[in-house]
Amino acid sequence: MKKAAYVVSLFAAILVRWLVSLHKYSGAGKPPMFGDYEAQRHWMEITYHLPPQQWYFNSTDNNLLYWGLDYPPLTAFHSWLCGVIANKINPSWVALNESHGHESYTHKLFMRYTVLIADVAIFFPAVVLFFAQQKLQLTDKIRLLLVVLMYPGFILIDHGHFQYNCVSLGFALFGVVWISAGSHLWGSICFSLALNYKQMELYHALPFFCYLLGWCLQKWARIPQLFKIAATVLSTFLVCWLPFLRSKEMVLQVLHRVFPLARGLYEDKVANVWCSLSVIIKLKQLFTVDQLVLICLLSTLLCLLPSAIHLLCFPTIRNFRISLVNSSLVFFLFSFHVHEKSILLPALAVSLLVREHPFWCVWFYFISIFSMLPLFIKDDLVVAAAATTALHALICTTCLRINVAEDNQKWNKAKTTVMKLSMLGAIFLTMASLTVTPPLRYPDLFPVLISIYSCAHFVLFLIVFHYFQFHSNVSSKKVQ
Repeated sequence: MKKAAYVVSLFAAILVRWLVSLHKYSGAGKPPMFGDYEAQRHWMEITYHLPPQQWYFNSTDNNLLYWGLDYPPLTAFHSWLCGVIANKINPSWVALNESHGHESYTHKLFMRYTVLIADVAIFFPAVVLFFAQQKLQLTDKIRLLLVVLMYPGFILIDHGHFQYNCVSLGFALFGVVWISAGSHLWGSICFSLALNYKQMELYHALPFFCYLLGWCLQKWARIPQLFKIAATVLSTFLVCWLPFLRSKEMVLQVLHRVFPLARGLYEDKVANVWCSLSVIIKLKQLFTVDQLVLICLLSTLLCLLPSAIHLLCFPTIRNFRISLVNSSLVFFLFSFHVHEKSILLPALAVSLLVREHPFWCVWFYFISIFSMLPLFIKDDLVVAAAATTALHALICTTCLRINVAEDNQKWNKAKTTVMKLSMLGAIFLTMASLTVTPPLRYPDLFPVLISIYSCAHFVLFLIVFHYFQFHSNVSSKKVQ
């Protein structure tokens, strides 16, 4: 019966994804650029018809101003594979220069299926394996599995808005799984694949580096392992980048596309420090792009140091997982050109701690969804967001012990009250965004308020998880 419940839970997660996929997607019916859905379709068109050496270069057949490819090579290879399949089913879906803005029911089905298959093939197994490692009863594993797979952020962005975050997040989680099992080489390969699929996986990179380096430096006998890990990472990158290593110009062009500094500090309103500060200090007017890049770089590195150094000195699996939260939150709050969807990277790391810190993880889940409300309004996904958030709240309430036993009752009551007030504030801002017309002078009033409100919470979460890392009861223990 318990194994049957496992299967039912997985099918329930698939069903919710499919139901969300019936909604609109990014840029539906909005020419001339449409949205992320069209970007992914266009990359299939470009990678199928053009040789790899032309994928990142501007040409008559590859106008980089029209959704030019701006993700690492593994994303491009994935687009090529989908393009090959699309061309076999219906060549008009990826016809060179003639398929721009293509929208049809059958094509939408195809695109939705590509995400669902990628999700089930990569992200689902990673989540299952992660909880399979935990020393828990099968019932508890199923509960935790449901909490993570039903998190609305993973569902709404990939299966609603339309992206393939499940691939990079799945590879990153596989990296955590292998490293937790002591298979550092396989963990390094998996995380390298994640990084080569989406450059935003840099949010998780420093904890991987510090843990592996710290573990190898604990004993002289492990030093050869360090060179094996380095060779494994370099080899994985070499394989992924091989078609683009023909010239220095080609490598630089790919890097230029992957790290587009010219886009500015941020685009849409995002719940990070720089967007919140811009209400008072007009950073874009005071500093040049190069200066802003330097400010972001130094701020990010400075805030990363405490967690990174601690992990380097105390390389335990627990510290590694908490450091993933701290690193990704620091990147989200302080790095250059952050998208609102990037909150999924801290959300993945938070999911690794949902058993140990359910209260803070559930609160984070709720605020992270709320922080993307302007995007859901733009994509007409509000109903889907509300439904999946309510369902997830029910699952969390049923499957998790929000207040753990070691906390005293007064502290439990106080923090629960604060969390409820926080959620009420988010609900109030949500209703206001949907029903109140902002003043003509401040058309972005509600997106700005949502960004600032969410940012304040993320700063709080950053402080709390730093506290957890530095006060971990296993900080002084070494991993064998």
